[in-house]
Amino acid sequence: MDKPCTLLVHFDKGSAAMANEIKADLEGSDVTAKVEAMKRAVMLLLNGETLPTLFITVVRYVLPSEDHTIQKLLLLYLEIIDKRDSAGRVLPEMILICQNLRNNLQHPNEYIRGVTLRFLCRLSEPEVLEPLVPSILENLENRHHFIRRHALSAISAIYRLPHGDQLIPDAPELVERALASEQDASARRNAFLMLCLCGQERAVAYLFSNAERVTEWPDLLQMAVVDLIRKVCRSPNRADKGRYIKIIISLLSSPSTAVVYECAGALVSLSSAPTAVRAAANTYCELLSSQSDNNVRLILLDRLNELRTSHRDVMVDMVMDVLRALASPNLDVKRKVLDLVLDLLTPRNVEEVVLYLKKEVVKTQSGELEKGGEYRQMLVQAIHACAVEFPEVAGSVVHLLMDFLGDTNVAAAVDVVLFVREIIETNPKLRVSMIQRLSDTFYQIRASRVCSIALWILGEYSLSLSEVESAISTIKQCLGDLPFFTVSEEGETTDSSKPAQPMVNSVTVSSRRPVVLADGTYATQSAATEAISTPSVTPGSLASTLNLRSLILSGDFFLAAVVAYTLTKLVLRLEEVQPSKAEANKACTRALLVMTSILQLGLSSYLPQPIDNDSYDRIVLCVRLLCNTGDDVRKIWLQSCRQSFAKMLAEKQFRETEEMKAKAQISHAQPDDLIDFYHLKSRRGMSQLELEDEVQDDLKAATGGFTKETDDANRLNRILQLTGFSDPVYAEAFVTVHHYDIVLDVTIINRTKETLQNLCLELATMGDLKLVDRPQNYTLAPESSKQIRANIKVSSTETGVIFGNIVYETSNVMERSVVVLNDIHIDIMDYISPATCADVTFRNMWAEFEWENKVAVNTVIQDEKEFLNHVIKSTNMKCLTPPSALDGECGFLAANLYAKSVFGEDALVNISIEKQADGKLSGYIRIRSKTQGIALSLGDKITLKQKGGS
Repeated sequence: MDKPCTLLVHFDKGSAAMANEIKADLEGSDVTAKVEAMKRAVMLLLNGETLPTLFITVVRYVLPSEDHTIQKLLLLYLEIIDKRDSAGRVLPEMILICQNLRNNLQHPNEYIRGVTLRFLCRLSEPEVLEPLVPSILENLENRHHFIRRHALSAISAIYRLPHGDQLIPDAPELVERALASEQDASARRNAFLMLCLCGQERAVAYLFSNAERVTEWPDLLQMAVVDLIRKVCRSPNRADKGRYIKIIISLLSSPSTAVVYECAGALVSLSSAPTAVRAAANTYCELLSSQSDNNVRLILLDRLNELRTSHRDVMVDMVMDVLRALASPNLDVKRKVLDLVLDLLTPRNVEEVVLYLKKEVVKTQSGELEKGGEYRQMLVQAIHACAVEFPEVAGSVVHLLMDFLGDTNVAAAVDVVLFVREIIETNPKLRVSMIQRLSDTFYQIRASRVCSIALWILGEYSLSLSEVESAISTIKQCLGDLPFFTVSEEGETTDSSKPAQPMVNSVTVSSRRPVVLADGTYATQSAATEAISTPSVTPGSLASTLNLRSLILSGDFFLAAVVAYTLTKLVLRLEEVQPSKAEANKACTRALLVMTSILQLGLSSYLPQPIDNDSYDRIVLCVRLLCNTGDDVRKIWLQSCRQSFAKMLAEKQFRETEEMKAKAQISHAQPDDLIDFYHLKSRRGMSQLELEDEVQDDLKAATGGFTKETDDANRLNRILQLTGFSDPVYAEAFVTVHHYDIVLDVTIINRTKETLQNLCLELATMGDLKLVDRPQNYTLAPESSKQIRANIKVSSTETGVIFGNIVYETSNVMERSVVVLNDIHIDIMDYISPATCADVTFRNMWAEFEWENKVAVNTVIQDEKEFLNHVIKSTNMKCLTPPSALDGECGFLAANLYAKSVFGEDALVNISIEKQADGKLSGYIRIRSKTQGIALSLGDKITLKQKGGS
C-alpha cells in the first residue's frame, strides 16, 4: 500500500448536492444514517473540504444525540474544523459548543466524560477552554479512574498552552495533591508526567520523597521516572546525579522488561563508571537470554555493540554471557553474536571462546539444527578469525575442523580448507600433523574447489620423504586405475575402474577413519569388513574413495591440471629428499603416466566436452618439466610459490591493521580545557560509583572525549534554494538525512507587503520515498518568516526526487497563487557506506545477484589508478583489491569495489579498464545488486562523476 500506483482512484469532492445529502441525513432520526453522514463529513474535511454550512446543522441535530458513536464522531468533527477566521479570532459560533461540552463534562455516563476530556487535550483556543476549567477541575475528584486519568491529561495540555498558566494558575499544586492520593497506575503516570513537564522541581521532590518505594511503583510510572531522570541529568547542574543513579540501579530489578531496558540505557548515558557500565551490560545480557523475540535480541545486540565501542574493557568480561545467545535458532542473531564476540577477544578469553565454538561445531553434526550447514560455515569463519589473531589456539581446533573438508555445504568446506591453508603457513609447528591429517581425510572431499586447494597444500607443505610419499600415494589412490578408460574390441569405451567381466570376489577390507566424539575430541576407528565385488559395480559407487577420478571423469579438467601441477611439485621435492635415484625415477614415471592419461582422456571422445586449452597447456608444461628440469625452474616451483603466499598473508594482515587504526576514534583535548582532579576533591558523602564516575569524566576531559567537532561548512552545503530571489515567497531547505527518514527544515519568507493567507507547502515524492505529514495552512505576515518541517520516510537505497510548490492567497487576489519549487534530489551516497567482505563472498554474491548495470568508461582522466581513486571517492565504496595487485604499469587495471547500505543491501562494482594507444581509457564499470534501484542509482552516479567533475 505504501508503493506508488498508476491506478486513478475516483473520489467525489465536496459539492452542494453532497452537502445537502449529508444535512438531510443529519436532520433525520435514523441513528445509522447520522453515523454514516458524520463519517462522510469527517472524511471530506480531512481531504481539504470546508463544508461551511454544515456547522449549524451539527449543532442543532447532532449535539443533543445520546448515542456514544455519534458523540465520538462529533468530537472528531469539532477537532478538525477551522475554529478561527482569517484574522485569527475565534469564530462566534464556537461559543455554541461550550455549553454542550460543559454538559458532557457533567454527564452521568463515564465514557462521555472521558472522551470529552480527551478531546479538550487537543483544543488550543483559550476562549473556548476558559468557561470549561471549573468542570474539568471537578472531574479530578471523580470516583472513576477513567475520568480522573483524562482530567489530568486535559489539565496538563491546557497548562502547556501559551497562556495556559492564566487559565489554571495553580495546576501544578492541584496535580501534586492528586498524585499523592491517586491509586490508579495510568492516572498516577499522567499526573507525574504533568509535573515533569510543568513543575519539574515538584516532580523531583516527589521522587526523592518516595525513593525507597520506587521499585514498588507500577511499570508505567517507573518509565516516567526514567524519563525524568534523563531530562534532569542533561542540565549543567548535576549535584544529585549520584542519587538519580541509585534510583536507576534499584529499578534494574523491576519485573517489567521494558523498564529494565530503559534503565540500562539511561544508566549508560548518565555514568561512564565501570560499575554502572557493567550493570547495564549484565542487564542487556540477561534480557538477551530471556527474550525469545528475534527483533528484541537484535536490538539488544546493537546496544551491547555500542557499549563495546566506548567501554571495551568492561565488555571483555561479558564475552561468555553474550555467547549464550548462540542458542537462538535465528541466523541473523547468531551472526551478530559472533561479530560482537570477535571484537572482544583477548589473550585471556580466547581459549574459552574457541572451546565454546568447538562445542557448537560438534552440535551442528547432529543434523537437528535448521540450516546447520550455514551455521557451521559461520562458526568456521569465526574460529578462523580467532586463530589468525591468536595463533596459539589454532592447534586445538584445526584438526577438528579438518573433519569437515568433505562437508556437503561446499561454502563451509571451502572456508575450512582456506583456514587450513593459512594456519599451516603461519604455524610451522602444526605442519607435520596437519599434512598427515589432510592425507588421511583427503578421500572425503567432494567439492572440486576444495580438492584444488587441498592438493596445493599437499604439494607445497609435504617436505619430508614420508610426507611426500604419503601425498603421492593418496593422490594415486584417489585417481584409481589408469588409464581412465579402455577401448574394447568392438570399439566401445568403458571406464577402466569397472570389472572387465562378471565375477564374484570375496575381499577382506580393513579401514581406518577418524571419528568425532561427543566432547569435541577425535579418535581413530578401525573396522574389517568382507566386501563382495559383483558386475553391478559402477564408477558412481566408487566415488567414496575415488573422488579425484569421479570429478575428472565429470569433465573438470581444471582440477586435472591441479593434479598434474601437484604431482610435478611432489616429484621435484622427492628428487631432493630421496637418496635412491631409482625410486625417484619410478615416481616420476608414474606421475608422467597420470598426466598422459589425463591428456588422453581430454583429447578422446569419451567425454562430451574436450579438455580446454589452458588446462592442456598446463599439463604439457608439467610433462616437459619432469623430462628436463633445470635448477632455476626447480627453485621457482619449490620456493617462489610459497614465498608469494606468505607475502599475500602479510599484506592481508597489514591491511586489516591499517583498517583498525583508521576506525579508531582519535580525540584531542584543547590546551585550555579544565581538568578536575578528584583526588583533591572532598569525598564526603560520595559513593564508590560516584567516585568512579568522577575518574572517568576526568579521563574523558583529558583525552578530549567530550569534544565534538562540527563541520559548519558541510551543514551549509546541505542548504538548498527552492525559489528565486525575485519570487514573492522565498524558500530554502536544510536537508538532514537519517538512516530511514529525511527531514526537510524549510524556511519560508514573505517578501511582499501583504499578509499571505492559507499558505501551504505542498510536497510530492518520486521513488521509494513517502511523505509522512499532511500539509498545513499558515498565515504569514508581511516580511515575516516561517519554519516548516517535513518528514519523509525512506524504504530502499534508491535516488529519489522531492518536488512541490507553495500555494497561498492574498486579500487583493481571489485566486490562489502558486510558486513552483526547485526539485530536491536525494543522493544515494547518503545511504551507502564502505564495507569489506571476503573474496569468496564477493564472487558468490556476484554470481547470485540478478541486477546488473553496465556503464562504459568515458573520462578525460588518462591514468588508470587516478581514475580508480576518483570512482572510489565518488561512490563512497571500498576497494577490495589489495594495493599489491594494482602495482606496476601495464596499461590494464581490474578492481572490485564493495559497499553496504543502511538497509542491508549489498552493492558490488567491478572496474575493468585499458589504456588505449592514444592515451585514453576504455572499458566498463559493472554494478550488481539484489535490487534494481541501487544498481541504477549507482550507475547514474558513476556516469555523472566519472568525467572527473565534482
